[in-house]
This record gives sequence, structure tokens and C-alpha cells, in this order.
Amino acid sequence: MGNEGKQGLTRKTRGARRRNGAPTIADVAREAHCSPMTVSRVINGEGNVRDATREQVMAAIAKLNYSPNRAARSLAGGEHTRVALLFDNPSASYLSEFLMGALEEASRRDIHLVVQSCDNTADAKALMKNLADGGIQGFILPPPLCDDQSVLDLVAELDAIAVAVGPGKAEGAQGAVLIDDFQAAYDMTKHIIGLGHERIGFIIGNPEQVAADRRLNGYLEAMRDAGLPIDEKLIVQGRFTYRSGMDGAEKLLSVSPRPTAIFASNDDMAAATVAVAHRRHLDVPNDITVCGFDDTDMASSIWPELTTIRQPIREMTAWAVDAITRMIKAKRSGDKVKQEQKHMPYTLVRRESDAAPSLTSRGSRVKDPS
Repeated sequence: MGNEGKQGLTRKTRGARRRNGAPTIADVAREAHCSPMTVSRVINGEGNVRDATREQVMAAIAKLNYSPNRAARSLAGGEHTRVALLFDNPSASYLSEFLMGALEEASRRDIHLVVQSCDNTADAKALMKNLADGGIQGFILPPPLCDDQSVLDLVAELDAIAVAVGPGKAEGAQGAVLIDDFQAAYDMTKHIIGLGHERIGFIIGNPEQVAADRRLNGYLEAMRDAGLPIDEKLIVQGRFTYRSGMDGAEKLLSVSPRPTAIFASNDDMAAATVAVAHRRHLDVPNDITVCGFDDTDMASSIWPELTTIRQPIREMTAWAVDAITRMIKAKRSGDKVKQEQKHMPYTLVRRESDAAPSLTSRGSRVKDPS
């Protein structure tokens, strides 16, 4: 078939999808440049899919607002549960984990899960109103939406239910699942100090997210408890994006004397820091230690693999789907909707990106022979 015929077929297929409304698994496969079978494996949580392919599929699902057919079929079975997952998060690796947990749990429970992206708070609120008009009964909100009080107020106005995933604090939505960001950052900073580092740089996360502030405070408290001075030049603003991590790392590595370690408050920014260090011909971890936060696929797909805090994102999102299902069913039955809150454990995962500071990294011309 010639190019003209192929283009005509593509136009016809796309037109069919528009007329029928909802995208199909074939549409997702085309968007992700893989087979429908691969998309099915990702949706069903099967393990025999490469991480890069899985991320492409999840990005395509999010872009097309695709809902698995199994969940859609449940709509024909009388009373059903319809939930929307909204996201405005720049980290593809975080988003991949987030969506996997939600889609897997929704598939197990035959929940009709609508996945929608939004660019800002105003966009999110307009979208929420339209979704509520269309029969959506609850919202799963990741950061930064779950930290926005105006978004939570709108949930109440719409007489809907919201579960926050990864907020900086448990109060606000009817349900919340989170880790102790302050203590996790404290523990990581304490770990770095225990290796012998004193000049530790820190890249702050998105200022719109409460968790970013809590991670900063954990770092500061650990430095104070260790009796170490806090150098303002070693604390720079990021936004949880790879690009902001590069900018932050450039600033930190331009300070004289430079830090011997950098703790970035998510893996994307930590990975960017490793890239900047390599570009400056610095060895990680012999010349500089780099640590992250979240333990997304990014942490184990770069070299050296990152020492990081594991936040169980997939498990947190699965819990959110389970909790919002119970809450919606209680409301439907006329029972009191109980606030459900869950603190999940985090883990400090040590890999190859941290080490004791060498004499060179401390400013000496002689490198530690060990």
C-alpha cells in the first residue's frame, strides 16, 4: 500500500475514534508505538515489559484519557463506581508508577477510572465540574492538586469524594495516603552525614507542594542536629523536573568550595545532577555523592544507580482506589463516610551513587587512595 493509502487509513481510523468517543486499546498502541498485546500487558500489571516501553504506554494512556474496556463494561451492570484521576505532574517516572497502581487496582475492582491531565488549577477545576456533571463520583488527586485548598473546596461543592495521594499533610481531603516526608528527608540527610559529608547541597522541590517544604525541613533539621552550619548558597530551588535539577546542580557545583554531596528532593532532579556532574568530569560517587527521593524507575535506570528514598507510589495509588471505592459505596448506602488516612512506610535504598568524601572532593589535590 502506498503512502497515500496509509495516510487515508490513518485518517479513517482516527475519525472513527472521534465518532465513537472513547479511545481504544489500538489507539493507545499506535500512540505508544507498540502492539495492543503490549498495552494489555501493561494494563494488567504483567512484568514482561521493558520499563521504557511501560512508560511510553502509560504516557499514551494519559494523553488519550484511555479507560480499560473491562472497567467500561462494568457500566452496563447497573450501579457502578466512576472515579476520575487528575494529574498535573511533570515527572514522567513518578506518573508512570502512579498510573500503574491506579489502573491495576481499578481493573481488579471493575471501577470505571477516567484519567485526565490538566495544566493548572483553573484547568483542573473546570475539568472537575464537567466530570461531576457527567457522573463522576470521586477524584483521586496527586500533588500538587491535592495540596491546593481551592481544589479540595470544589470537591465539597460538587458533593463528591476526594482521596489525596502523597500530600504534604493528611488533613484536607476525605481520604489521604502519604509517607512522612520530613522524617524520610531527615533520615537521608543523616545517612549522608554519617558517610562523613559536611557540605551537603539540597535541591528543593516544587514550591506549590507541601511535601517539598517538609523534605527541606527534614534536611535542615538533620544538619542542625549534627551541629553542621547551613550555607544558604548550598540550598537551591527546583520544581521536581529534570530541567530544574540541571539548573540547580549547575548552581551548586559552581559554589566554591563546592559541596561534597547533593541531596535532590526527587529522582528526576537527582538524575539531572548526576548528568551535570559527569559533564563537569566529576565522578559519582568518588568526587561527589548524589542522592534522590521516590525510587522511581529513573533511580535504577541511570549510571550509577541512585541511593534514594523509596516512596511506594504504586501501592499508595492502589490504596487510594480501594479507599475511594469504599467511601463512595458508603455514601451511596446512606452511611456516614469515614475519613480514611494511611501512612505508608518508606525505605532508604542504598545503591552506587553515595560514598565517603574523598580528599579531592574536600578540596585537597591528593585523592584518597582508598
